[in-house]
Amino acid sequence: MIVAERPPGDAAVVRAAPETPGCASHARRWVLLATILGSSVAFMMASIINVALPAIQETYGATVAQMQWVASAYTVLLAALTLAGGALGDRFGRRRVFQAGAAGLALASIAGSVAPDARWLIAARAAQGLAGALLVPNSLALLSGAFPRAERGAAIGTWSAATALVGAVSPMLGGWFVDAGSWRLAFATVMPPALLTVAVAARRVPDPPVMRRAPPVDWLGAALATVGLFGVVGGIIAIGLRLTSVVALGAGAVALTAFVRHERRTASPMVPPALFASRAFCGVNLLTLLLYLGVTGAFFVLPFNLVQVQGYSSTATGAAFLPFALLVGVLSRRVGALGDRIGTRPLLVGGPVITALGLASFAVPGIGGPYWTTFLGPMIVTGFGMSLTLAPLTTSVLAAVGPVEAGVASGVNNTIARGTLLAVAIIGVVALALYGGALERRLAAATVPADVARVLVSARRSLADTTIPEWVAPIERASLAALVRDAFLDGFRGSVLLCAALVFVGAAIAAATIGPIDPNAAEREGTMPTCDHLDAMKNPEPQSRGCEECLRIGDTWVHLRLCLTCGYVGCCDSSKNKHATKHFWSMQHPIVRSLESGEDWRWCYVDEIAV
Repeated sequence: MIVAERPPGDAAVVRAAPETPGCASHARRWVLLATILGSSVAFMMASIINVALPAIQETYGATVAQMQWVASAYTVLLAALTLAGGALGDRFGRRRVFQAGAAGLALASIAGSVAPDARWLIAARAAQGLAGALLVPNSLALLSGAFPRAERGAAIGTWSAATALVGAVSPMLGGWFVDAGSWRLAFATVMPPALLTVAVAARRVPDPPVMRRAPPVDWLGAALATVGLFGVVGGIIAIGLRLTSVVALGAGAVALTAFVRHERRTASPMVPPALFASRAFCGVNLLTLLLYLGVTGAFFVLPFNLVQVQGYSSTATGAAFLPFALLVGVLSRRVGALGDRIGTRPLLVGGPVITALGLASFAVPGIGGPYWTTFLGPMIVTGFGMSLTLAPLTTSVLAAVGPVEAGVASGVNNTIARGTLLAVAIIGVVALALYGGALERRLAAATVPADVARVLVSARRSLADTTIPEWVAPIERASLAALVRDAFLDGFRGSVLLCAALVFVGAAIAAATIGPIDPNAAEREGTMPTCDHLDAMKNPEPQSRGCEECLRIGDTWVHLRLCLTCGYVGCCDSSKNKHATKHFWSMQHPIVRSLESGEDWRWCYVDEIAV
């Protein structure tokens, strides 16, 4: 994703996760550190690419279509496979899959940094997306599993603040690397924090037990979603090649249709169709899609304007996004209280309207002028509108469904927000068409010689980076370069106005479909899981003062749990031995209680809920 803000569903996924006893208190800070590192690595790779696109295009002489794939390949795999990545963690171990994702990101980033051509880089970006689909959902699962609900608010706040800081700094840092060395260095920079993530997870993060009731991974659904998204995106990008576009769009449509049919019939769907019976849930997700389509599309074409037309350096281009990131990172954390006072619906309508006005105002600046009087205002307005929208989106997703469906609903919303890969495909095609049309008109009006005009029109796929032929007289080169910049500005303005219109339509949909939302209604109306093993609780006296097995073999324990059937004392899942869990598996005594001071929770291993 190219927008400098993570999807709103990330925090919702953590909040909506089932209650858990959590891991030992000393281990929680390491889980928090590992999840911050992991989420930040994925987020860095998604945002650094934004300011690196013009430099990548210059390196390879790449076409707009190739740049669209460089930007989209990561997001296609991330959007299609995030839910499947979470299911893999549930079945094969969240820490293991989390580490695989972090290691995969490191390797794919190195592969991208040495890519000899655009095709290699696109493949490396796709590998990054696959790795991100393993890392991101399991990062959130580890965070939610380490903290009981009473402590998640503070953990989410720390995690959100840290990732917001990364989002603010990443574009500027990426731009500095592009200017100081190369965009290749910006790619390679991801490797150290990714490897640090693997090391912290391996040495310090507890390995939660694999869910015994985890549903099977929907492999067929994941494959159909991936093929469908690749087909649709490829068809849009190849719109100028009619046969290729038709074949790709047709294959994508068939795969997505098969995906919908499969999800309706399978016992363990990746995207449960029943969720979309809620009018409010559909409205929230349509708003999410259009909001992120608009902002991501505008932020895809903006760096080309700043670098190729306005003459910004890559560092200055990254810094240009800083006001947006800071506003979203700081204000969106405080909008929740405002939503409690006035309701979320006004914010879900007013926020996108302000965002649309901000995007439309990017069409106002011409060529030249300081950043403070040209692009700063649009950045501030867009950031303010987004900050008003994101927190209410999270609340609305959770309120639109019952508590049992809250986790998967958050994951679906997360995936839809990451579906902004369509923005890069659509807005890239629109920008190219508008620029090409404007260039032909301006060339005709300026009575440019036919041979020069043919060269410039044929090179339009490089956008404003078009090279003026060397045989053109020096006195004419400057005027032709200005003509190319003016033509690109025409295309840019049309593109950002389209983006603004998409967000405005999202606001209208929100006004029509989302009513007043009570954030507590889901908990009152939903059916929470219940425990059927309360009769097994006998509250016996502890049989020992420490973990019985650890005392016998000389190991130290991390956290003690008391079996409420027989009084066995074992160590928790934060320890290397997991004796409490092993006792359940061997004896089938379902319920344990914490023996740590200040903790009185009870946990049923069979039902996997707090009791």
